[in-house]
Amino acid sequence: MNETPLPDRTYALAAFAAVAVFVGTWTLLHVGFYRHNQIIDTPVYQRYGNEIAHGKVPYRDFDLEYPPGALPMFALPGLAEPGHAQHVTPAFRRTFETLMWMCGAVALLAMTLILRHLRASPWVPLLSAALAPLALGSVVLSRFDLWPAVLVACALAALAGSHFRLGHALLGLGAAAKFYPAVLVPIAFAYTWKRRGRREALVSLGFTVGVFALVFLPFVVLAPGGVWHSVSIQLGRPLQVESLGAAILLVGHHVFGYGLAGETSHGSQNLDGVAADAVGVASTLVQLAVLGWIWIAFARGPATTSALVRASAAAICAFIAFGKVLSPQFAIWLIPAVPLVLGRRGLWAAALLFVALILTQVWFPFRYFRLALDFETGLTWVLLARDLVLVALALLLATSLRRDAIRPEYP
Repeated sequence: MNETPLPDRTYALAAFAAVAVFVGTWTLLHVGFYRHNQIIDTPVYQRYGNEIAHGKVPYRDFDLEYPPGALPMFALPGLAEPGHAQHVTPAFRRTFETLMWMCGAVALLAMTLILRHLRASPWVPLLSAALAPLALGSVVLSRFDLWPAVLVACALAALAGSHFRLGHALLGLGAAAKFYPAVLVPIAFAYTWKRRGRREALVSLGFTVGVFALVFLPFVVLAPGGVWHSVSIQLGRPLQVESLGAAILLVGHHVFGYGLAGETSHGSQNLDGVAADAVGVASTLVQLAVLGWIWIAFARGPATTSALVRASAAAICAFIAFGKVLSPQFAIWLIPAVPLVLGRRGLWAAALLFVALILTQVWFPFRYFRLALDFETGLTWVLLARDLVLVALALLLATSLRRDAIRPEYP
């Protein structure tokens, strides 16, 4: 963090350069080995978009596994080429990828605003985020996770700029699109309380709840059973094969001969059996405990923008690393958050993030089924290494919240 702010033109130039690099990144994801063996979700999204384009009501007239806040990412491309195609059409894919590219570009602009509030040099964080999709791979193109990720980035930018109600409202919208932004609500609430007082914190929290309810309520009224079915699918997911708990069981399977069974449901490959169920419950308990630790540590520490950024990145990473589900696209959530961490710790955090992204691409998508269905030994160790890197990243960020005594950037 610089004692004197950099000129605004420096941030504008860095933002322009980052978006330009992101254009190159997006282009490269369409050529070479990135095109091979892709595992895509866009056919599912197109089916949702086609149903909406033909006047059907989500949750009432057809099942949907995602929250209502995700619907624009399916409906808008669906309007580009309505039809009944079983496979993704070129028009839908182009429109969907354009939306995701726009989300990524806006996330870079939001990051620029945050770095400006931090009075930090923007070049390394922005260029790291712009290049990160190359380390993760083609999964970025065919998942809608850049949509909640940009909402989180914009929420953090609003909070850093003392627009507390807007920041909370964006978190509510993000949670309505994909539930994970909800883990940032306690951090945003504590930040607002310490910055502006209890009344503003409570009013801002009302904006979070209000926006979330506003997105959900029409569908709850029209199809309460369909909405509950969608939520229950997410809450009831089994131990997914790429999670930390599953990686430990897979290593036990190879080292000690422990028997394991796989099953496919909820749109993923999972582990089945008593041990997997127990590990899934334990994973959830550890996840909640670590999140609680992060929330309390932040609430007890200084309400600085730097601490806000680190706590938010730590909470997102902990939610991913210790959860019973860890799909490859979850790593997208970290790309606009982790590079914002400053100093030597930020460099370590960025290095760990890139290692985790690259290790993920080692098996996804190219060797995914060899891992998920055949439990291949070598890939199991790579999986465990990736999950432990995410744990290390979460702990690196979380432990800093209690250890650092940071001078506030604002009076």
